[in-house]
Order: sequence, then structure tokens, then C-alpha cells
Amino acid sequence: MRRYGLLILVVAALTMIVLSSAAFATNGYFSHGVGQKAKGMAGVGVAYPQDALVAGMNPAGMAFVGNRFDIGLEWFSPDRGSEIAGNDFPGVDNTYDANDKSNFFVPELGYNRMMNEAVALGIAVFGRGGMNTTYTTPIPLFAGQEGTEAGVDLNQLYFVPNFAYMINENHSVGVGIDIVYQWFKATGLQNFDNEMTTSAPGKVTDNDNVTSFGAGVTIGWMGRFSPMIAAGLAYQSRAYMSEFDDYAGLYAEQGGFDVPPMLTGGFALTPSERMVLALDIAQIWYSQVNSIANPLLPNLSMYQLGTENGAGFGWQDMTVYKLGVAFDPNEAWTLRGGYNYAEQPIPTSETLFNMLAPGVVESHLTLGATWRFKPGMELTAGYMHAFEKTVDGESSIIPGNPPGMGGGEANLRMSQNSFGIALGLNL
Repeated sequence: MRRYGLLILVVAALTMIVLSSAAFATNGYFSHGVGQKAKGMAGVGVAYPQDALVAGMNPAGMAFVGNRFDIGLEWFSPDRGSEIAGNDFPGVDNTYDANDKSNFFVPELGYNRMMNEAVALGIAVFGRGGMNTTYTTPIPLFAGQEGTEAGVDLNQLYFVPNFAYMINENHSVGVGIDIVYQWFKATGLQNFDNEMTTSAPGKVTDNDNVTSFGAGVTIGWMGRFSPMIAAGLAYQSRAYMSEFDDYAGLYAEQGGFDVPPMLTGGFALTPSERMVLALDIAQIWYSQVNSIANPLLPNLSMYQLGTENGAGFGWQDMTVYKLGVAFDPNEAWTLRGGYNYAEQPIPTSETLFNMLAPGVVESHLTLGATWRFKPGMELTAGYMHAFEKTVDGESSIIPGNPPGMGGGEANLRMSQNSFGIALGLNL
């Protein structure tokens, strides 16, 4: 592994780019955790490092995991849809199914090498966020003809080279360089593709997949204050991304779609040798990215789409609470469970545009297990169920005839399931 480690990592990372079709929308549009061990415990990890994917949450934790290689794949299946009710235009009131595509596969890879007792170098590759809707019928308020079914497909893949340093035997600091690759596609939005509505006609919808690159940084600290108590803190900066040029007339700031910043703090308690309890609290600042945070109204009637103040999804900041437990019934097995909760970020007045991105789930139940089947080798599985959440619109559709949109309300719903499996090697 040491001789061919770099080649294996390069081949695996390139394979992940080809296979990845992330469509997470759990905590807003971020995944609820990074790595199958963390995901089985509601996504906790800032103070409880378990594998080489912890760099995606707190790079300081890499100093505690030793020489390690992890690779895995997750199946993610959202069930989402929407409804329009009380609209004045004929044929608009309907229930709309967004599940034409409902199975997604998300890869993960992590590698950590202890250069000496104090310094760890590693890399983590994973899908961090995304959102997808693929409607089976056209939405008349977006586009009115067959063959113009609405939908968006946003995917984010993270490459995080990272460094951790042990200040002493109990405290570490770390930094990860977040190199982000995004790709995006929108369909069925022809009603917004005109000179009155957008600053860039022809760059609103049906322009196939486009890509975006950018970077940010994650810095973290972790400390163990006794054999029973550990704590951690990590800040993921805003990732500044290149624009989606072919959708410069859809997203604010000429197709801008930066990744919002996040701050996470947490504790891990070890009441016995066989049990760990962990709590993470994360704050995500969706409000700092105009294309995500700008409201539909009054912006749609005052500014063209694609401008700095162009209408967006109207998402608010969110606070995420993660509580997880791990228990070792014997030397071969670890069992995990957890509960993840965050109030969904979409105001009731913003449900119309969010028919494209109904990231409204709030409560998540997770389960997981690790089987150590050979010395230094283990298999881990993680499962997540996000319970169905509905959000009914209030004053969500512009009333009146053109330039109004007929009034009424847009209502959203979503639930999710995911299951992943990963192979871990202690090197």
C-alpha cells in the first residue's frame, strides 16, 4: 500500500468523479455527515474521529486516527414532490411528482499517514452536498409544454488535502484545503427565459450540464481533557466558486453559486470502555450566498434574474443538532445510532421556486455498524431515514393575471433514505 498508495488514490479519485451523482438535501442541501461511521451516528465527528473521512468535518481529528485508508459508496434515495392549489389559471392546480430520478450513488475515500508522532498528512474525497428534482410532468408556471419538465441537478464533490499537528498528547490542530467541483443542470424554466425577466436570455434553462471549480479552507481543533471527555471545534469557510456561465441568467451574480460557510462544535463522552456518546451542533450560513438566500419577492418584480439581487431560493440560516451513540458488544463489532434535527430553511413565502429544491426534511434517524473481520480490516455500514416533512406555502405565488402568476399556494414535501458501506484498513 505504501509503494502504490499515490497511484491508488489518484485512480480511486478519478473513478469517483465518473461515478458520483450526489443529490444530498438533508441538512438543507448539505449531507448530514462525512464518512459511514459518522453517518451512522447522526453525522457527529468534530470531537470523535473514527476514520480518514473525519477531515471533511474536523481536520484536527486526523492526528488521532493513525495510518488509515477508507473507501465507500452510498445509495441515496429522496422522495420529493409538490402541489399547487388555489391558482386562477386553468390546468395549474395539480400534484407534481419530482421522482423521475430517485436513485443516486455517492462515493467517499480517505487516506491518512502519520509522518511522525506529531504530524499527519492525508486526503479526503467525498460528496458534500447537492439537490435534485426531476419532475415527470411540466409545471405550467415554469413552462407549459410537454417535453419541458422542470428540474435542477446540483452536485458537489470535495477534494480535501489536509494537515494535522499534535500540540501535545491530548490536543491537535488541523487544516484542510477544500477543493470543490460542482456541476449543474436546469430544465423546464422557459417562462423565465425572456428579456423582461432575466439579464441573460438563453442562459436560464436547458443548457445541459455545466461545471464550476472553487476552493475554501477548513480549520479545526480537538482536545481530550480526560479519558472520558473530548471536545472539538471546526470552521469551514465559504468556498468561492467560478460561475455557472451557461446559467448566468438564472442564478444571482451571473450564475454564482458559492458554498456557504459552517461552524461546528461538539463533545464526546466515554462513560465506559464500550460506549461513546457524542453531540455536535453546526451553524450553516446559507444567507451569505445570494443565489441561495435572495427571496422570490419582491426581488422577482424589482430585479432581473442573474443580477446581484435577482430572485433566489430564499433560504435562511440553519442550526443542526446531532446526537449519536456507539456501543461495542464485543471486540468484533461496533453498533451505532443517532438522531439529527434542524429546522428546515425555506420560509412559507418562498415555496414556489423551491419546488425545484424542496430541501425541507428536519428529523433524521440513523443506524450503523462496523465488523472487524480481520486484523486491521473492517466493514462499516450506515443507514439514514429522514422523516417526511411538508411545508405549505403562504402568499407564495404572485396573485393576479400577467404580470402576476395567478395566486394560490405552492406546497412542498420530502422524505429520504440512504444506505452506505465502506471498507477500512489500518495500515
